[in-house]
Amino acid sequence: MTTDAPLFEDIAEAPAGGRAFWVSTSDGLRLRAAVWTGGARGTAVVLPGRTEFIEKYGRVVGRLQACGYSVVVLDWRGQGLSQRNAAAPSIGHVEDFRHYQRDIEALLAHAAVRDLPRPRHMIAHSMGACIGLRTLLEGADFDSAVFSAPMWHLQMRAATREFTSKMTLLAKNLGFGQRRMPGSSDRPTPLSVTFETNALTSCPDQFAFAVAQITAHPELSLSGPNVHWTRAALEEMARLFVAPLPSIPILTFLGTAETVVSASMIRMQIAKMKQGTLVMVPGARHEIFMERPEIQAMIWPRIERFLSLGPDLEERIAQVSR
Repeated sequence: MTTDAPLFEDIAEAPAGGRAFWVSTSDGLRLRAAVWTGGARGTAVVLPGRTEFIEKYGRVVGRLQACGYSVVVLDWRGQGLSQRNAAAPSIGHVEDFRHYQRDIEALLAHAAVRDLPRPRHMIAHSMGACIGLRTLLEGADFDSAVFSAPMWHLQMRAATREFTSKMTLLAKNLGFGQRRMPGSSDRPTPLSVTFETNALTSCPDQFAFAVAQITAHPELSLSGPNVHWTRAALEEMARLFVAPLPSIPILTFLGTAETVVSASMIRMQIAKMKQGTLVMVPGARHEIFMERPEIQAMIWPRIERFLSLGPDLEERIAQVSR
């Protein structure tokens, strides 16, 4: 029985030599992951956001490989080519956000990943950074983390958050947890918006790239979340807000045009971290890794310096901030 999985190189724009494979979780799900080996400076483990998939990070893989790192990317349960909710495969679903930890545990234990070169760095976006923060709190073996627009709270008024929390709990208890969230689209992201109205990127090329990917391979796409996913996300974000934070070096990017996640919550969390650094990115929207070339030219030298620096915090912060 082969462990190889599909990797759509025709849409990924990733470096040659990538290999996708299947991973089995402790609760019996089959996930897809991919690895690009050969980097001698360490390993970057990429944790995508909600609706995302391995191929969307092909260009990111290329940048990390150019910096000298081996790279691993994961499709979370319920998205990409990983196993989905059979009752409604196009709707994002998870019973408990902590179940995503089973995905990371399975990934790091897999033979294709566990012996990759150290140090090991986490590169996580949005929902991936929410899951990744929990991973760090539970003691997973990472030497540093780079977060992009971490989903530690959604950008909404306190009253709206309170209403959404109560509404999703009631709907879940009444048996409506599998229903799509009111107001969310039944169309795949990013087909549910135009470039002019999208909150993810200000780069026309990156937006067109995302549209072309799911047009060519619609099986990778995902639409709006269900009530249960939303409730689980709110519960996990509330737990993370009061949890003791990790002490490893963490570099976080946040766009000044961010409208998806809470900028104030990110600032508060970073301020509480022993080795946390926040970099504000002028003009960037939510998907900072998928932004305009001038933004990429700003963030990637900082990422490379951060990943390559030694453990001294003061020197690390000084060099990353230059």
